[in-house]
Amino acid sequence: MSLDTTRPEARHERLTAHEALQRLERERASRLTQLRAIGQAGPNAEEQMMSTQRDTIQRVLTEIEAAFDRVQDGSYGTCRDCFKPIPVERLEILPYTPLCVPCQRGTA
Repeated sequence: MSLDTTRPEARHERLTAHEALQRLERERASRLTQLRAIGQAGPNAEEQMMSTQRDTIQRVLTEIEAAFDRVQDGSYGTCRDCFKPIPVERLEILPYTPLCVPCQRGTA
């Protein structure tokens, strides 16, 4: 029995605005749930860890809100540095990213 190890062709289509908004809503809800859990952890939780988590979640929420703005202005799914389309696979994993992988790495 052989396994097909060829990679499927990369999908170059774009997420629809509706799909993007659904993904962003899920990401935002997840981060807000995390923030509520941190708020309920109480005084026994290690303050340094809680502060770091809170800051990270707040940063991601800011990125998610910016992605909502990009959906509205039509620039969602376009890299803000090189202006090329961000592959849909990347947007499925990180729906709020403003950058393609090469630009994120600084190799574009």
